Amino acid sequence: MNVVKLFISPSLYRDFSNSINTPEYSLSTRHFFLFILYLLTRAFLRHPLDLKAWNHYFPQIEFDHFSYGDNIRIVIQLLWICLVKQNFHLDSWLLVRHLCFLKSMLRYGAQWFRKISSIAVSSLDSKLEDVGSEKYSNRILPDPLLYGILFVLTLLCLTVPFSIAAQAFFVGALALVAFSIRGVEGRLPNLLLIVLSLIASCRYIWWRYTSTINWDKDLDLILGLILLMAETYSWLVLLLSYFQSIWPLNRKPVLLPESVKKWPSIDLYIPTFNEELEVVRATVLAASTIDWPKNKLNIYILDDGKRDDFQAFAEQAGVGYIRRPTNEHAKAGNLNYALKHTNGEYVAIFDCDHIPTRVFFQVTIGAFLKDDKLALVQTPHHFFSPDPFERNLSNFRKLPNEGNLFYGLIQDGNDMWDATFFCGSCAILRRGALEEIGGVAVETVTEDAHTALKLHRLGYRSAYLKEPISAGLATDSLSAHIGQRIRWARGMAQIFRVDNPLLGRGLKWQQRLCYLNGMMHFLSGIPRLIFMVAPLAFLLFDAYIIYAPALAIVLFVLPHMFHASLTNSRIQGKYRHSFWGEVYETVLAWYIAIPTTIALIAPNKGSFNVTEKGGLIQNSFFDWNISKPIIALLILNLLGFAVGIHRLFDYEFTETATVLVNLFWTLYNLFVLGVALAVSAEEKQVRQTHRIEVDYAISFTTTDGHHYPAQLKDFSFGGLGFEVHSGIVLRQGDKVNVALQRYGITESFLCEIKFCQNGTVGAELMPMTLEKEKRFIQCTFARSDTWSKWQKSYEEDKPWQSLKNMCLVSVMGFRKMVDYSPRIFQLIYSRLEALVLFGLTFRPRWVY
Repeated sequence: MNVVKLFISPSLYRDFSNSINTPEYSLSTRHFFLFILYLLTRAFLRHPLDLKAWNHYFPQIEFDHFSYGDNIRIVIQLLWICLVKQNFHLDSWLLVRHLCFLKSMLRYGAQWFRKISSIAVSSLDSKLEDVGSEKYSNRILPDPLLYGILFVLTLLCLTVPFSIAAQAFFVGALALVAFSIRGVEGRLPNLLLIVLSLIASCRYIWWRYTSTINWDKDLDLILGLILLMAETYSWLVLLLSYFQSIWPLNRKPVLLPESVKKWPSIDLYIPTFNEELEVVRATVLAASTIDWPKNKLNIYILDDGKRDDFQAFAEQAGVGYIRRPTNEHAKAGNLNYALKHTNGEYVAIFDCDHIPTRVFFQVTIGAFLKDDKLALVQTPHHFFSPDPFERNLSNFRKLPNEGNLFYGLIQDGNDMWDATFFCGSCAILRRGALEEIGGVAVETVTEDAHTALKLHRLGYRSAYLKEPISAGLATDSLSAHIGQRIRWARGMAQIFRVDNPLLGRGLKWQQRLCYLNGMMHFLSGIPRLIFMVAPLAFLLFDAYIIYAPALAIVLFVLPHMFHASLTNSRIQGKYRHSFWGEVYETVLAWYIAIPTTIALIAPNKGSFNVTEKGGLIQNSFFDWNISKPIIALLILNLLGFAVGIHRLFDYEFTETATVLVNLFWTLYNLFVLGVALAVSAEEKQVRQTHRIEVDYAISFTTTDGHHYPAQLKDFSFGGLGFEVHSGIVLRQGDKVNVALQRYGITESFLCEIKFCQNGTVGAELMPMTLEKEKRFIQCTFARSDTWSKWQKSYEEDKPWQSLKNMCLVSVMGFRKMVDYSPRIFQLIYSRLEALVLFGLTFRPRWVY
């Protein structure tokens, strides 16, 4: 710039310096191009560029810290301004205006369609409730003939081949109808959505079997058939899941007789093996406060751990203690041993971490007294602590957890078909029926489901009450969670082999299908692994596993996926959000694939493992051991994605559309794997007792006698959290008596203030007597309304929002993996991240 300064006037040089707010002595060769641009604007524009104009047209440039790279940014921005219209709005396009008009017309039509549908549904829903009643006994067509006609029409609808244009019109019509009825209240829209989904899915699977297998190439044939088998499995599970959830029963409790003399005697079992006494303690104390005549309730700790301190606690708490000499058949053997040494008419079973509410027997026993053939009443397993997915993803009580779908919808649907599963805890069984089948089943490691199957085979009935009236601890770590699921998967596969519900006598066909789906669910490991690597067949090996044009694949695959997602979102919206099922399956896939396969081949292999609960995680860490299969799948999918991107720019390669389809599939797999990685990053859990969030009024009294109202916000076995008026002064170490309600009776508990900040108070419970502990549990954990509000707090599923949230969590998962990786990988990632961010600084900006 010093050379330039020799040939121009000082005033021009000074004007340029002022226009970019840079002193003359700071100008250098890096400003040369900028100076030439300034001269051009001064020569051809009425007003030369000043600092405001520079910042307006080049918002990404910091002119007081101008660098050589900024010259390239200015060139890119100039081309952008010259070639692309600024102040651009999509609304100004005629095509967009026409599309907006069409959208408004469709929305207007859909609103009217929904209004008409709502009117129709209100009358048809009541008629649906009467199906099978006397008013429908005199039909024009007998059932067999009617079903035959429907079957023939269905086959024609599902198997008639369409041209590409006809298929596009057909699936468009299906989608329009589905969108129109999705928001209509009632059961009928559920049934219609299921029908639409079945049409799309059955047409898809028929097309896959008849038109998409390449018989000319061995590799295409083998890999294509493997994928087809996995898809057939998913299609079958989809059909069975619709059957299970088509009509949830929503059973209501049956009232007990007014006379207490008619109430039966109950043995309440609390089996334990290696759990800490503090875990079992709360369950025992809560059980001893259940509202039931004391002379008709016997509580027993079934201690397979043979611990003297447990026996001493049982004596102190006034409950029974049973210790068997041997430990064969694990939990099932423990329960069977207790059956021989007790004599109650009914048997209630609680895992040692499940705390029953006071009304548990009040709402469950009445059904037994009304139905002599009722052998089982099961209630939900509700957890007041976060499972590894909820804790590691920080979404506890924000998203429905993995078990919500089963206990909120599936069991309720099973109840419609008299196929409620026994889940091992929070349940009551009729002793006579249990003894008739030889006690709790010992042939498999899932003794609970197998016991229910045996009861159903003998014609006994079951019932399910979906309202949570007990709560327990979830698994503490991902490894423990996976270990528990491995046992469940192995046990269900064992039942499928040794007591297949499709075979043998005693079951109704509806029960057979419900049990079949329960077992099929745990065989998802191999199909899920196939789906995670399927697109790599084409990207890496050029194998056509779906031998069809890309457009045909889109017109058959997308409707199948769209309708399945839309229908499940409608039916499962309160219990499982879209796309999270794939995450759960992916995390477990590798670990359940091998045990289930072995169990199908050799059902006697495998042993019972106890799930540890109540533990601590002192420090956050990434579970590299558990995540090995996920990382292997991640590497394969990244490799396939890189090869696919390379193929897009290969001019000799002509299958661009097919590459794009497989790239989108791989990208979705990568997002799912990212979420799985986020779950593998264990967050620390250092609290000895879990806080339960609540919101109800309490009061407290200070040592000087002042009484104040407060709002309880959380409680645990060790303390309370509440909010007070900001004017109330509480200091650390102060003692207060907190008043809680116990069924209309006020109980006071001495606490020590640990902190008080901006009206938020944390208080620690002072040591209590055993009787005082029981009363505290009655005021908190055993309240009948404590857990029922949790399920109602979840938002309805919104598929697009769910997909967005999953993608954000996936990015977080990749970042967590890097943060816990060796230093060299962190450096590589940080350099790549810095390179990408640096590259983004060259992107042009809109000028408004």
